Amino acid sequence: MSKASVPVRIDRVTKVFKDVRGKADVIAVNDASFEISPGELVTLLGPSGCGKTTTLRMIGGFELPTRGRIFVANEDITNLPANKRDTATVFQSYGLFPHMNVFDNVAYGLKLRKLPGKQIKEKVMNTLGLVGLRDLAERSPGKLSGGQQQRVALARSLIVEPSVLLLDEPLSNLDALLREQMRVEIKRIQKSLGITTIYVTHDRVEAMSLSDRIIVMKDGLIRQIGSPDNIYEDPNSKFVAGFVGKVAFFPVEVLNIDSTCTVEFNGTKHELSKFSEDLQVGDKAVIMARPESLKLLEPTKGIIEGQVNTNIYLGGSLESFVTTEQGEILVQIDNPAEKKIFAEGEKVSIGIIPNLVKVLPDKDE
Repeated sequence: MSKASVPVRIDRVTKVFKDVRGKADVIAVNDASFEISPGELVTLLGPSGCGKTTTLRMIGGFELPTRGRIFVANEDITNLPANKRDTATVFQSYGLFPHMNVFDNVAYGLKLRKLPGKQIKEKVMNTLGLVGLRDLAERSPGKLSGGQQQRVALARSLIVEPSVLLLDEPLSNLDALLREQMRVEIKRIQKSLGITTIYVTHDRVEAMSLSDRIIVMKDGLIRQIGSPDNIYEDPNSKFVAGFVGKVAFFPVEVLNIDSTCTVEFNGTKHELSKFSEDLQVGDKAVIMARPESLKLLEPTKGIIEGQVNTNIYLGGSLESFVTTEQGEILVQIDNPAEKKIFAEGEKVSIGIIPNLVKVLPDKDE
């Protein structure tokens, strides 16, 4: 692809689905705004019904916004039909033509544009080479594996050289190993082409491994936008913290806020450097702790007492599940060969690593 990468901008977009049966209208996307830089891969992440696929469909022209504007390459495309937009979509179902072989499936868009046969053949074989299917050009889709079918769908979208590539949960039909392989392939291809890409998924591992940035959505609203490490390490709410990774929440009261946040848990005070700007003295809050931000200690040495229930050895780390008054808490122990490991059934306490935890408002919204 020789086209320059382009930006995408969503400006206060809302989508309302009218209920024709007299029930309440559904606000699928509510006042969403974000910008995507040229060549960036951004993932819309959230639970079912959060508005991520509707947002993607509006960018692709399959739905029109109720309000707001959509820009690609600084051109307002809000009301353009899908076939007039310089975008291409890879759907969850692949949508391959069963009566056409791989070559003809990939060539379909070029034939509609009436390109010369020699040019079509050259472009198809080059694109099949890009996705590793050059030797399967004559094979029918029914004789391909799920991963190979997904590559054909990707090649069919890439060959028309869109300015923006849209992917709607393209790996959901694949088994775990194929999903992992295809994540690597999609990222490799996207970076090699420099194509601006928007990816929809509810799978946090896909989002974390693929994305330059992640847009977390819930109930039609954008809850947080940031890089994978920012979203994981510095979430702005309990919802985001819980959705993007394993986490434990310790209920606390905010005692003081200046350059740090002082909280009380189980009668002990803790001064922590990472905290939400929305917090005020006296608020009920939680300490958000990832498994790797916790440590196992001798009884009475940590912030909460417990008993080791199960240890799972993973080579470079060990997951220790500890039963406490707050429920079962997962503690991740890196480099277990160099650490003291408490046996299953042993009494312990759990401590926190202060610079790896964050104080958040105790709200589930």
